[in-house]
Amino acid sequence: MTQRRQLLAGLVAGSALGVAGCASVGSANKAKVLVVGGGYGGATVSKYIRLLSDYSIDVMMVEPSAAFVSCPVSNLVIAGMKTMADITNPYTGLSSRHGVRVVQDRVASVDPARKTATLASGGSVSYDKLVLAPGIDFMWEQIEGLQAAHAAGDVLHAWKAGPETMALRRQLESMRDGGVFAISIPEAPYRCPPGPYERASVVAAYLKQHKPKSKVLILDANQDVTSKGPLFKKAWAEIYGPMVEYRPQHKAVSVDGRSRTLKFDVQDDVKADVLNVLPVMRAGKLAVDTGLANANGRWCHTDFLTFESTAAKDIHVIGDAIQVAQGMPKSGHMANSHAKVTAAAIVAELQGMEVNPHPMLTNVCMSYVDATHVIHVASVHEYQAPKKSFFTIGGSGGVSDVRSDLEGRYAEAWAKNIWADVLG
Repeated sequence: MTQRRQLLAGLVAGSALGVAGCASVGSANKAKVLVVGGGYGGATVSKYIRLLSDYSIDVMMVEPSAAFVSCPVSNLVIAGMKTMADITNPYTGLSSRHGVRVVQDRVASVDPARKTATLASGGSVSYDKLVLAPGIDFMWEQIEGLQAAHAAGDVLHAWKAGPETMALRRQLESMRDGGVFAISIPEAPYRCPPGPYERASVVAAYLKQHKPKSKVLILDANQDVTSKGPLFKKAWAEIYGPMVEYRPQHKAVSVDGRSRTLKFDVQDDVKADVLNVLPVMRAGKLAVDTGLANANGRWCHTDFLTFESTAAKDIHVIGDAIQVAQGMPKSGHMANSHAKVTAAAIVAELQGMEVNPHPMLTNVCMSYVDATHVIHVASVHEYQAPKKSFFTIGGSGGVSDVRSDLEGRYAEAWAKNIWADVLG
């Protein structure tokens, strides 16, 4: 077994994700941590603060959704290979096993000076530490007409798993045989670098089986495929042939929802039966409104040792909302890793202990290219104190040699294990 396969097996098993040496953290006076968001980052940090503090720190997690719905694997729902039930898990494990107070609500605003948060339903919550895991929101204004087309239900993004995932699935099912499915990809950075290319692949798999006269257009604002490019391109050529067409340097500037027409800054217009347009992304609205998006008004700078915001004391930001370090993807697995480092740092700070000076992060992204074959990219990142940032460890990961059904089984195991780690 190669070093990369050993790493992949370890990541899937979850052994590389543990926070070593933290089980002996002692109890302290009661402290209160408020966590905003119940995704891969928010749910994980809620659980691990409780665990690493020996259940001595109170944690409230505020999340609008009634259950955890995974963005990773949701592309398979669009392609009809999975159901929404397959990617949906309850939050009951956090509350019943770990004593996290899970509140189905939305945080409307935060007052960093007073250390309070106001809930959308009314009332306020005080905290000693706040963790924002707000995910992403969209810069609709970057593509003229997109917000109106989206509001009308004509042009969807489905980049937040949930009802829109099924809405895009219905559009695909209604598409005529011989029609065109076009996916528009914004310039990086955006949530889940390989995600759009996986979506195009599994949509092509569905069309090949059910609507073989159809076509998939990948309209990419970037100069080339941003993740696992050679592997994706090889799969498109060998599995789908002319059904899949990749067009780089296609930056969308406007859309007409009624005619399903997309306009670009340079290239000719494209008309499609189903337009799946991914908007330009930024940190979640609450982070922006709180003044934490201090990286070009878009992403949040953090102190990577603790993930504390550089704009506000005692507010930590994790997951897709941050300005990432070199080589650090915006992925669910990475948000899970951010959460564990942050949980350990918060527990140490609240209990008067030294923060780990050399934290590590791991990441793996598994991408389906058809119903059974998967490719991966994996990496390990270490904090380097002199540079105050994370850097990828050379030779620690890499990409698949070839697509395989073995990696398909790894992908199934990865999903089950990380969901258990986040929520169990």
